[in-house]
Amino acid sequence: MKKWLWLLILLPVVALGGFVLWAEHTPAPMPEALSALESDSAVEVTADRWFVFRPARQETETGLILYPGGRVDPRSYAPAAHEIAAQGYLVVVVPMPLNLAVFAPDAAADVLDTFPRISRWAIGGHSLGGAMAASYAHSRPFLVQGLVLWASYPDTRNDLSESDLAVTSIYGTLDGLATVDKIYASRSLLPPTTTWVAVEGGNHAQFGWYGPQSADNPATITRQEQQQQVVEATLQLLESLD
Repeated sequence: MKKWLWLLILLPVVALGGFVLWAEHTPAPMPEALSALESDSAVEVTADRWFVFRPARQETETGLILYPGGRVDPRSYAPAAHEIAAQGYLVVVVPMPLNLAVFAPDAAADVLDTFPRISRWAIGGHSLGGAMAASYAHSRPFLVQGLVLWASYPDTRNDLSESDLAVTSIYGTLDGLATVDKIYASRSLLPPTTTWVAVEGGNHAQFGWYGPQSADNPATITRQEQQQQVVEATLQLLESLD
């Protein structure tokens, strides 16, 4: 009887430990991502609670909060964040508990409190991060003015179709996870003014700098080409808030 009792106690512990190990085991950021974490003449980068990218040459009143994809090291988004900041916007990449934004969908609240001089905010994210960003935008409609989805779409519980948010949905036509069909199916959950940006030949993993991803399709464009389109579309959203 005691053996069965110990088994009942140990099984959940082992399962939890396995989940934690799975969640914490993320692909390593590529060298380009680590290089983008360095400050330069255009962007000041700090890494403490969050990864913060500030324009070095000008003050800004517009910022972007970026939630990482599920089980993706947040540093993998440094190249895009660095480039966006170089164009005059504050960018804050928010690490997530166990690398899963579902455990902290309201993490943006602390970012807003920390940067009170930013008067216009967009929130966004990649994959699961984008879904949780949409959740935050849905629950805090007066705190953010824009939403950018990278290979992502809102949950049906977060219907934003009547929202005044400026929304841009960016997706790869060869994405094996956030497929084109899934993206199209999300149209009814987003405002009719949403800007839809198809990255022809782009896939899921090339929204970041962390290598290939299981269940994804091979891209037919380079990571640099895909990143350029993602950054340009994101900048257009931020410019619309100015």
